[in-house]
Amino acid sequence: MENILAGYDGSPSARHAVAFAVDLAKRFDARLHVLVVARAPDWGAIELERKEMVDYELRHANEVLDDIKAKLTSSNDHAEFDLVIGQPAKEIVLYAEQHGIDHLVVGHRGHTPFDRWLIGSVARQVLAYAPCAVTIVRDPASMKSRVAKTAQHAADEAPFV
Repeated sequence: MENILAGYDGSPSARHAVAFAVDLAKRFDARLHVLVVARAPDWGAIELERKEMVDYELRHANEVLDDIKAKLTSSNDHAEFDLVIGQPAKEIVLYAEQHGIDHLVVGHRGHTPFDRWLIGSVARQVLAYAPCAVTIVRDPASMKSRVAKTAQHAADEAPFV
């Protein structure tokens, strides 16, 4: 394993995905690539709205990229950081193909609650189309909450004995 890519959007699961990718890169003495994708607006928006949306997304993506660079640069001198504009899953897969990525790491859920309702999550699309192995990392805090909800639901549904 020589090249590992972490898709990063600043979300809790993406932070855990980057931590996983950093550890993997250290274990295999591999180059770490971190990719931030500024989401492109849909084609239905009028030109002025599109420009404002792209400007907003670029500002946000640059903040996210600067944050992760500051956290990783001192601890990992084999890291490369990139920012592209487009649809996240498509851009992550294209980057993996173009840079000879051996292993791809992404977070389970995106930055906003709305992301789970989009047609196919980024993680699901990356898993379906990636040219290499993929690891999807969940945020441990959301897992604890989910397990607690499931346990409570099971207790609520249990028959009386």
